[in-house]
Amino acid sequence: MTRFATIVATALAATALAAGNSSMAGPKRQVVLELFTSQGCSSCPPADALLGRLADRKDVLALSLPVTYWDMLGWKDTLASEANTRRQKAYAQTMGRGGIYTPQMIVDGTSDVVGGREAQVESAIAARTADMRAVPVTLSATPATLHIAIGAGAERNGDEATIWLFHILSRTTVHIASGENEGRSIGYRNIVRDVKAIGVWKGQALSLDLPRSDMISAPHDAEAVLVQDGGYGRVIGVGYIGWSQ
Repeated sequence: MTRFATIVATALAATALAAGNSSMAGPKRQVVLELFTSQGCSSCPPADALLGRLADRKDVLALSLPVTYWDMLGWKDTLASEANTRRQKAYAQTMGRGGIYTPQMIVDGTSDVVGGREAQVESAIAARTADMRAVPVTLSATPATLHIAIGAGAERNGDEATIWLFHILSRTTVHIASGENEGRSIGYRNIVRDVKAIGVWKGQALSLDLPRSDMISAPHDAEAVLVQDGGYGRVIGVGYIGWSQ
């Protein structure tokens, strides 16, 4: 091998090593998808079906958040909550949107797309995978306690992130007897039955222990924790646990 060839080979090897190290730099996390939907919305079933498919992927955490404001159309959504409606309204305010709609997909707290447009949803997911720096979040449980551990991160310079706890029902099917979707049976995945802020994260490692007795609300079988810039900004940490784990 000539000296020039040796230099080129060495440079290529160094580049490959650097690329490998870069790809492994920092913990990876899932992209978070929040679909705001309603059983009373005639355009929502395709988005619900898309979310169901996305829920099987390992690279995303796909959540369904049924809202209440379509209940006036002749069918009261059996899974909707005011907490979900408030969350959607807060996103609209944070993102400077003029209003709210269904089906709306919020992607990682940074952008929104129409929830049934698969190509746009996939494009938004791909855009977020380029920025997967993450705060590590781990969940574990005993019969009495949910333990949440959040790792240390970069200096926050006084900025705080909100820690959100989601109560999740992993799947159910609803037969809709009236309204715009009358006669349809629609399957739902990862339905958010309740969501609430449980603390703030300022960049230091943090542990929280929550009594599971406090989690007795609407039926659910899993919990998720999001760490989110401000209140409704970029998602920077994700944890999930099913009660069968």
